[in-house]
Parts: sequence; structure tokens; C-alpha cells
Amino acid sequence: MAIKKGLGRGLDALFESYKQETDLEKKLYAQVQEIRITDIDPNPEQPRRQFDEEKIKELADSIKVHGVVQPIIVKPYGSRYMIVAGERRWRAARAAGKTEIPAIIMDLDERQILEISLIENLQREDLNPIEEAKGIQVLIDKLNLTQEEAAERLGKSRPAVANALRLLNLSDEIQKLIYENKLSVGHARALLAVKDERLRKEIAEKVINKNLSVRETEKLIQNINKEKTKNKEKPKPSYILEIEAGLEESLGTRVQIIPGKKKGIIAIEYYSNDDLERIIDRVAHH
Repeated sequence: MAIKKGLGRGLDALFESYKQETDLEKKLYAQVQEIRITDIDPNPEQPRRQFDEEKIKELADSIKVHGVVQPIIVKPYGSRYMIVAGERRWRAARAAGKTEIPAIIMDLDERQILEISLIENLQREDLNPIEEAKGIQVLIDKLNLTQEEAAERLGKSRPAVANALRLLNLSDEIQKLIYENKLSVGHARALLAVKDERLRKEIAEKVINKNLSVRETEKLIQNINKEKTKNKEKPKPSYILEIEAGLEESLGTRVQIIPGKKKGIIAIEYYSNDDLERIIDRVAHH
């Protein structure tokens, strides 16, 4: 009996690769069994740490009517079973008052358990962006993968994986705001353009307090960065300032000297045609 569809592109591809590389074919296509819910334990290494109780209740209500449509995957250990994939379904079935749940029993090694568990969770549509980023990082670290290899396993593009991981460059405090849906991923990506951590926090608070859109946040950050760049301009040497002051006194208008490596610019302001003629006349007679 083939595994029921609906495991996701990454898991389907993963199982296919296991089937080709190992002798797991019989295990993969083993008959689905009904296992007592009380004989099953969650995986302590489960990457998903929090479950939305409201969504668990919704799934439990569905299970009361339709049953568990997709079997969970478990690994035998001792006289019990450990969940490899499907903890959310197991929790919902328990909440629905079910005593048994359909399961596929697979004797997997630790690497395979981790990979299946991570991929199953990372393919959930309701996964929080921070959970997703941390899950991808664990996948990369634990399995020693490149971003490209992780993207392939997850059925995602490499830029999508790279963008997800960039969120982990934000402080724990800002990550928490994203986790709590107080900041969107768009806001978070805009904040990555701010290098100063304290300034990032101030902008994040402003975004929340003023309910700024992503576009408004981007514009705010652009203006702040422009101002910072302007303020970081090298101060002019004192002799340049003295020359500017002397020219301004002589010409009766604002003068700017912009020095360069090999050449510079002298900018003389005028405010009307008459003023221009006055300045030209004064320059000509000096």
C-alpha cells in the first residue's frame, strides 16, 4: 500500500530518495496500522515548539466527523512509538477523544527522523516566519547542508531560503515581535537595512505604535540612512573653511569648496540675474 499523498513535495522527494538509496521500500509501503494514542510519544527533538490550540481544536472537530485522513509516521522504541511526522494530527486526534490513530511504522535512524520531522514542519503553511527560519537553520546545521541543498529538500528556491535565514540576523527582541505577529516579514526585511541595533529597536517600536505600512517603514528607513550618510561626511580642513569664509566676505554670498582627490569644485550661489552680474563684476575686478 502506497503512502497517502499530501505529505508535501519535499517529503515525497525525500521518501523517494530513501527508497532508492536504502532497503526501506518495504517499510515505506508497509500497511497503515491503527495504534493506540496512549502508546505514542511526541519527539523531544521536534522542531516545532508551539502549537496553535485554536487550530488544534479546529482539526479535532474535523477528525470527529471525517477521522484522521492522513496517517502519522512513527518509529518503534522499546514497547512504545515516537512520532516522526504528524504530531499536530496526533494532538488533535487525542483532543477529539480518539483512542487509536492510523500510523505508518518506520524504523529510521536519527538523521532520517530529524530530516523528516523538520521537513514536515517546514512545509506547513501556518508556520511562523521565525519558526521557519530557525527550522531551516537547524536542518542546515544538523545535516551539514548548503542553502541550496536545504532549498532542494524543501521544494523552495535558494533565494527564498536565504531570505528566510536573514531574519535570524535580527535581535531576539525583534524576532519575538515577528513571532507574535506584531511585525510582518516585510517590516522585518526593511529593518535589516538598519545596521544599528538600538536604532532598529526604536524604528520597530515606531512601526508598531504608528501602525506603519511596509512601504512607509521602508521610506522612513531610507530617510534615516540618508541623514546618517550626510552627517558622516568628512569635516572640511580648517584652511578650506578659512578660504570659504574669505570668499563669502569678498563676494557677499555663500561659497562652497568641495575638494576632490585630483580636482575640486567651487560653488558660488546667486539669487537673481542682477546678483549674478554683481558677482561676475566683483570677480573680474579682483
